[in-house]
Amino acid sequence: MQINIAEKGILDKILERKRRDEYRPEDVDLGSMLGEILRWANRFVPSESGSILLDDPTLNPNSQKVGNLYFVACFGKGSAALTCTTIPANIGIAGSTYTSGKPYISRKVKFDRNFYSKIDQKTKFQTRSIICAPIAIRGATVGVIELINRLNGVDYGRNDLTLLRIFAEYTSTLIQNSLDAKKFGELSIRDNLTGLHNDRYFYDRLTTDVQKALRSKKDLCLIFLDLDRFKEVNDTCGHLAGSRVLSELGLVLAARLQGPGATAARYGGDEFVIILPETGPDEALAIAEDIRETIEGFVFLKKKHPGGEKALRIRGIITASLGVAALSSVRDAGSPGEIRDTLIKEADSAMYASKVAGKNMVSFSSPANGKKCLATAPVTIPIKPTI
Repeated sequence: MQINIAEKGILDKILERKRRDEYRPEDVDLGSMLGEILRWANRFVPSESGSILLDDPTLNPNSQKVGNLYFVACFGKGSAALTCTTIPANIGIAGSTYTSGKPYISRKVKFDRNFYSKIDQKTKFQTRSIICAPIAIRGATVGVIELINRLNGVDYGRNDLTLLRIFAEYTSTLIQNSLDAKKFGELSIRDNLTGLHNDRYFYDRLTTDVQKALRSKKDLCLIFLDLDRFKEVNDTCGHLAGSRVLSELGLVLAARLQGPGATAARYGGDEFVIILPETGPDEALAIAEDIRETIEGFVFLKKKHPGGEKALRIRGIITASLGVAALSSVRDAGSPGEIRDTLIKEADSAMYASKVAGKNMVSFSSPANGKKCLATAPVTIPIKPTI
């Protein structure tokens, strides 16, 4: 069998692109890989039908509860109607294999009390025999792989079951690798202190969102946020308290931006950025003001830290200066990359204007006639309690 391989120059380009994008968890296509395992299992043990069922759509290897088994990959007559449907995890031959964690062979299902006939009723398929093997991760069964009705009029034998167990082990390894890829991929795009996205992801996301907005001719806004008087917390209470403040701020921003599309990231230090696709200036200013008010009224370090640090209940000292810039104001800045950079610069400048004008406020950057025009919201005088 001849295998044709692309020339080295093309492969190098592909590998270089893969290295640059390898942190993206969406690159993990588990569905297609599970389908490939079924295809190979069917080649070694030719059957009329087959399925892979998993106990949790999030693929949690630590799940011990008995709930449902999800058909995540299947082939054969009527299999299209099964995909993404469920069966109780303690019913049928698949359920018996799942709950016992042991392989199962049933050469004549009509005499098998564990056989679950409702699947045949749904698919208009007639099951005669089944072999089934458990899929386990770190000792916990997470699903099963099954083949139905061996072809050529031959009954399933022990050798067939041994082969299926091998494919079950391949599936286990595949799922674990996919989980690890998602885990490490997610870690590489997250700030480990705040839980928000990091600056690496922010630049990539903003580039994509700007290009999309330019194509669709829709607006996009960027919020630049910097904490006020954060240094006082570090100097007075220590850097551990400062880190906890940033961690809690990450939770605050995540809670205020639960709508689809918005991306919040830690830009660096106590600076944060928020991308608001398909959002105009008025709506973006309202969101920024809501965030400002929330931070102003939030009680930081309200609870005692597990490490022993006491609750400090900091309120009214930590506020935020925010700047808002709109894509519609910088659309003519040049290439998409230049537009992105100009948008960041304008939002950053608007944030700085908030600092200069008194802090704890929102400013909007609107370049006009080559000059920057800053429309600032009314200044809210912060409360000044003692830490």
